[in-house]
Amino acid sequence: MRRMLVRVVAGSLLFIPPSLAAAQWAPVEQVKTYTVSGSTGIELYSQIGEKGPLVGGQMRTIAHTDFKLLWSRNYQPQPDGSCKLVSARPSLTLIYTLPKAGKMPGALKAKWDTFAEGVRRHERVHGDMIVEMVKEIEAVSIGLTAADDPKCQKIRQDLTARLGEISKRNRERHRDYDKLEMNNGGNVHQLIFKLVNE
Repeated sequence: MRRMLVRVVAGSLLFIPPSLAAAQWAPVEQVKTYTVSGSTGIELYSQIGEKGPLVGGQMRTIAHTDFKLLWSRNYQPQPDGSCKLVSARPSLTLIYTLPKAGKMPGALKAKWDTFAEGVRRHERVHGDMIVEMVKEIEAVSIGLTAADDPKCQKIRQDLTARLGEISKRNRERHRDYDKLEMNNGGNVHQLIFKLVNE
């Protein structure tokens, strides 16, 4: 229930030791909501189908985790003609879109609260996966060196290729997780079942 948007910006920073750099960043979280209403679980779920986040311009979903990722990177030519990436600092914003319900009868509210909390926890796992991906990118980036690269061009191509592989694995992780959660008997499937059945 998430899609990704990556924006990468190359820049420069003063040298920061890798251990210190890794300890200094944390993701920023934004939560967006859309409102549904109804007097039954089926009505609420029907509203989700009408108002939920539109993913890929084609399909509505219950919730959505997106992110914006910016990088400040310091490439430094070395005396031997190589280039080294001495620091790579991420700026990560996680963007959660979640359903929010208006007023409803007390018994339905209890069911909705269980559903909404389960959806929030599901999306939080997607957020954690994104953070793990960024940490992997950081680990691969800092200290990366390219020989015979005085203008620091080869190293950028090398890094781009490595990031492509990391991104591909990340997308597969998210797909596998959603498949597990949405399949018959999965956590999200059970949340929906309990909401719509009286």
